[in-house]
Amino acid sequence: MENQRVLVTGGAGFIGSNLANHLAADNEVTAVDDCYLGTPDNLAADVEFVNTSVVDDDLPTDVDVVFHLAALSSYKMHEENPAEGARVNVEGFVNTIEQARQDGCDTVVYATTSSIYGNRTEPSPETMDVEARTGYEASKLARERYAEYFHNFHDMTLAGMRFFSVYQGFGGAEEHKGEFANTVAQFTDKIANGDQPELFGDGTQTRDFTHVDDVVRACELAADHQLQGIYNVGTEESYSFNRMIELINDELGTDVEPKYIENPLDEYVHDTMADYSKLHNATGWEPTISFEKGVSRVCEPYQ
Repeated sequence: MENQRVLVTGGAGFIGSNLANHLAADNEVTAVDDCYLGTPDNLAADVEFVNTSVVDDDLPTDVDVVFHLAALSSYKMHEENPAEGARVNVEGFVNTIEQARQDGCDTVVYATTSSIYGNRTEPSPETMDVEARTGYEASKLARERYAEYFHNFHDMTLAGMRFFSVYQGFGGAEEHKGEFANTVAQFTDKIANGDQPELFGDGTQTRDFTHVDDVVRACELAADHQLQGIYNVGTEESYSFNRMIELINDELGTDVEPKYIENPLDEYVHDTMADYSKLHNATGWEPTISFEKGVSRVCEPYQ
């Protein structure tokens, strides 16, 4: 993508800042964020920052492309206030896209979620049945339905990216998320500081861990190809939390054992794995950073 005017909502957050900084090399980029989970410290100097919420009026939507990543981005924070979660995740989506439409923008890439697939040890295709077990999942499914509306009624193109377990590490832009950061980042920080990471159950749960650099490329390609519909962004590989701990210890030269605790979450997803063939067929995208290489990157600042 080159010479485009770009808006990234949630642009000072983890994924959003990585995307904004990457695109700013060749484009005019504005990042909108209310700083609930993000901080302008994550942003490069050539990204314009606007401190506002996606539910507000007068958003800077006079652009060529909108990347809508702003959200209450976890089950826990959404359930603490379901009405506020719906307001930010659903109303904020509609508000942003409608303002963009009125300003003449017809290309949108937005974040949805892979958690709607539930427990899956096999690759999850976009065509499989999904359901909302939590308010967070319901809000992301609502986005997908509103995206259908904007496409069918207003002839816009909207690519919904079902991210799997995105990570980078506290040496990147995740540290500000704290307890809401990916487990790779949290566990590495604990082990590097000699603390035991807490694992739910027996640690056999698995995730399709996807490095943020690969996610950024997927979003950019979705915009370049003006994709319409839903696309998985994952690696088609899963690693258990136990294996993650082993990799972190090996990389850091430590031997910190995890602490196993009872799982306190009723709607906990035990296993995830993406089928990314649809995105690959549409754009040529495929993951380039293996989990072993990704863990090495996460551990590097501690070495």
